[in-house]
Amino acid sequence: MENNNLPFSKKNYVLMLIGIAIIIIGFVIIGLDGEPHGFGFMGLTLGPIVTLIGFIFEFYAIFHKSEK
Repeated sequence: MENNNLPFSKKNYVLMLIGIAIIIIGFVIIGLDGEPHGFGFMGLTLGPIVTLIGFIFEFYAIFHKSEK
């Protein structure tokens, strides 16, 4: 009998960390844009898409049901 008071399983926490890493990568991509004020492809298109994917992955990680 396992007495686990944590709201999520270990898999949820690992998925959340992966999502946070994807979000950070998205912001780094935005910051690496060489155009002034980030108006290039990386700052306006690629970085925000990667960041959005990270947030969607976070929602998946939070709502993922573990098999018991």
